[in-house]
Amino acid sequence: MSELFGTNGVRGIVNEDMNTDLALRLGKAIGTWIGKNKTVAVGTDTRVSNQMLKNAVSSALMATGNDVIDLGEVPTPAIQYYTRKNTDLGIAITASHNPPEFNGIKCINGDGTELIGDMEEEIEELYFSKNFELVEWNEVGQRTSDDPLELYKKAIKKKIDIKAIKEDEPKVVIDCANGAGCCLSPYLLRELGCDVVSLNAQPDGSFPGHESEPTKENLKDLIRLTKETDADLGIAHDGDADRAIFIDENGEFIHGDKILTLIAKEMVQEKGGGTVVTPVSSSSSVEDVVRENGGNLIYTAVGSPIVARVMKKEEAIFGGEENGGLIFADHQYCRDAAMTASKIVEMIVKEDRLSSLLEDLPDYILKKRGVECPDDLKVRLLEEVKKEFEDEDYDDTDGLKIYYDEGWVLIRPSGTEPKYRVYCEAQDEEKAEMLVSEHQDRVREILKELR
Repeated sequence: MSELFGTNGVRGIVNEDMNTDLALRLGKAIGTWIGKNKTVAVGTDTRVSNQMLKNAVSSALMATGNDVIDLGEVPTPAIQYYTRKNTDLGIAITASHNPPEFNGIKCINGDGTELIGDMEEEIEELYFSKNFELVEWNEVGQRTSDDPLELYKKAIKKKIDIKAIKEDEPKVVIDCANGAGCCLSPYLLRELGCDVVSLNAQPDGSFPGHESEPTKENLKDLIRLTKETDADLGIAHDGDADRAIFIDENGEFIHGDKILTLIAKEMVQEKGGGTVVTPVSSSSSVEDVVRENGGNLIYTAVGSPIVARVMKKEEAIFGGEENGGLIFADHQYCRDAAMTASKIVEMIVKEDRLSSLLEDLPDYILKKRGVECPDDLKVRLLEEVKKEFEDEDYDDTDGLKIYYDEGWVLIRPSGTEPKYRVYCEAQDEEKAEMLVSEHQDRVREILKELR
């Protein structure tokens, strides 16, 4: 496993493992890796430590002879779109859904996708070896600034039927979680023709409204406000606004796998087939609707960068994860909350209310649990888990996915936190609860034996 990079960049607690020394050193490694005389876009979410880390990374990039364009506090997908259109590389200073004491550094390739695999390994090697290539005094890079939001909004608007939305004027409540979506989503939705009610739409890196992970527990105010205002839809973002979670017109929280399945079905029907890509952690409902409508499904390891790369390689039309991070190939190869929100708004005005659209989908119960696990025990724990279930029908694309007659269980190490994830799916609540509890307990027991 990588010593530095997780599934979505480098993350840690500010001024502990995520500090200015790390940011400066990583910036030098990135700048050395891309070579001098390049242009790098750098943007942040709203976290308190964003300026501190952005300045350290930017200084290092300039020291290696590269120019920096400061994009300010903006959604990560806006940084990715700007990078693809205008620069050689991009960097997002964000820890996405993690608590406010965390921050992170995410690298974006020139095509707008996140760096993975060999590229991260090469940067990591430079980071640890400190073989940095700093330029002479008269070759250092310069820093300018730009606003990527108009370019980004224009790209989304091209893909959406604005006329249909303006004719219907749906009422939408948007919860920006005091994160990067504050500067974009309420304005975009209003420009599309929605009657917008905003919640937690003031940028604040301490996340006073609620924690930045858009879970049901954290979205109680959004659920209440959606019902009280008789809104047609509620929308929630995470801290860097690359994920979208929805509340239907009845105030019901909609799990991300339902929206992934719904849009996968819509996209395959629109295109008359095509390939959809999703991780092994996704609900079987995605495969059901894709195949029923003449499409092809490819499973990958967990992580949106992996999904995006496979989508590009296989010329897929759509992809995404069950956490609300969806990827539209004809827009850009990354998770995009604003695009997802716009698409769902378009669907409810052109087709039916969200609750009605979801009624036609296959019904599975998907559950997720966590088990705290130190990073240095993750590899050994997985080895023991594989031994434990070696006689079962399984898939080891990412961790271990075990298939049973009544459903499946996925056990895998988190790429962003010191824990193991335990996912489970079955066709009824009782079986799902039984499976996830049994396997969570067994993982804890194995971990206890390793300590």
